[in-house]
Amino acid sequence: MRHAGLVIGLRCLVTLLALVVARGAIAEPLAYVPNEGSGTVSIVDASRDVVVGELEGAQRPRGIAVSPDGTRLYVSDEPNNALVVFDLRTRTKESVHDVGEALEGISLSPDGRLVAATSDRANAVLLVEPGKGAVVATIKTEGENPEHAVFSPDGRWLYASAEDASQVDVSDVATRRQVAVVPVGKRPRGIAFTPDGKRAYVACELADTVYAIEVPSHKVLAAIRAGRFSSGVTMHPRGGRVYVSNGRDRSVSVIDVATNKVVATVEVGMRPWNMAITPDGARLYVANGRSNSVSVIDTQSNRRVKDIPVGERPWGVAMGPATGAAARGGGVPTDRRSR
Repeated sequence: MRHAGLVIGLRCLVTLLALVVARGAIAEPLAYVPNEGSGTVSIVDASRDVVVGELEGAQRPRGIAVSPDGTRLYVSDEPNNALVVFDLRTRTKESVHDVGEALEGISLSPDGRLVAATSDRANAVLLVEPGKGAVVATIKTEGENPEHAVFSPDGRWLYASAEDASQVDVSDVATRRQVAVVPVGKRPRGIAFTPDGKRAYVACELADTVYAIEVPSHKVLAAIRAGRFSSGVTMHPRGGRVYVSNGRDRSVSVIDVATNKVVATVEVGMRPWNMAITPDGARLYVANGRSNSVSVIDTQSNRRVKDIPVGERPWGVAMGPATGAAARGGGVPTDRRSR
């Protein structure tokens, strides 16, 4: 009996060890941070919250998106009117495409086939085929100076925030034309959709307000008072919370989607800007433009747990699956404070 019990115990231990090994083999996501002041993109290992690499090749990187398979990174380079493509398996610059003047934010369609890039000088959203770097459509926006353009989860709609107009311009992706205007507050910036695509949230910086928009009707459902200079917006993967960065307050507001009310406020670094959340929704990464850091927020406790030094004037964050050396556990932590 003792022998049988020992065998069963050993089998349980082997099973437990196998599960631990399997969990360890699953690579944590990587966070990519464009630093417009230093002209670099910091690569952050989200399992350890340390910088493990740096990409160079864009003079002033701002908008950023990762391909669904984690092999490509797309970055807007405003001074050079270019979309820069990095191969994340080798961490090298793959190609540069001249696509339009004064590029700002970019986003990737849900199927990964199109990059939407805003051009504030052209007052347009450019649709680019990422593989070819070719502009397949130029959608003129009625509002001036579009900054962010974000696809709805089903890829049907494209919402663009007009920085110099109090409105969101809505375009039909299939017909490649604008179909609606949603009046909001002054200087709209970040946009995020709920996972079901039924609602969008838009932060308006000079109104200190976040607007909840019903997507099917393109009508405002609620105006939610946030902190001063609300700008970046990120949605929780399960859709229950919206996170809004408040530039002047050095904070992030947590909004409950069910009630459209602020339920928590988390202090971060100076001039928080754009953000990204891990696929499991456990941690939020906030780019602090004037602190040269990224704040990590535990979304369960709504508490800041770490500040990660990065480059100069980080503009945003994008999440992607680990590939190449990083997926195999490679990469050497980089401490920017020693530079």
